[in-house]
Amino acid sequence: MVNPILLRVAKSAILRKFDTSYKFDEKSLLEIYPLLKKEGAAFVTLKYDHHLRGCIGSIIAHRSLYDDVVNNAVSAAFNDPRFHHLHENELSHIWVEVSVLTEPEILEYEDFNDLLKKVEQGVDGLIIKHDVYQGTFLPQVWEQLKTPKEFLEHLSMKAGLSPSVYDLHPEIYRYHVEAIEEKFDDILPL
Repeated sequence: MVNPILLRVAKSAILRKFDTSYKFDEKSLLEIYPLLKKEGAAFVTLKYDHHLRGCIGSIIAHRSLYDDVVNNAVSAAFNDPRFHHLHENELSHIWVEVSVLTEPEILEYEDFNDLLKKVEQGVDGLIIKHDVYQGTFLPQVWEQLKTPKEFLEHLSMKAGLSPSVYDLHPEIYRYHVEAIEEKFDDILPL
């Protein structure tokens, strides 16, 4: 189970961006919650009345979980190129989700039909890599794309590729997530 402290870190990172005088004791926080000091990969997703409002994350762990959540929360709120930056008057409509990713593992497959059988529907997050193109879908995307075929076709398009790319046998990685979500106003600030 994901520790709710991750939601508090994400909320506080966003609040600090709105008000630079907002402070919390990072050193004490890291002493109380040593899990935050470990390397970790996380996505922070913001929803406005249950519609995507920003989502940024790391596929591979490359910094502490604390730094990853802080940076991805700020990026989801202010730097997701699909949306204008978050405004303070939207906060009462925002839901925050933090997903912590397992390390991706390569998914071996013979062809597209074999890949369809090996993808675990509703569970797997997937990464596609081909040439310079790369894209990922968190497992939460299964809520909209119900079949492995639909999921994989949209994944290729998200990466800027055609669904026919599977004939070229792109690299596919799978990962799992543990996620926690709560309404912004209900999350305790740090």
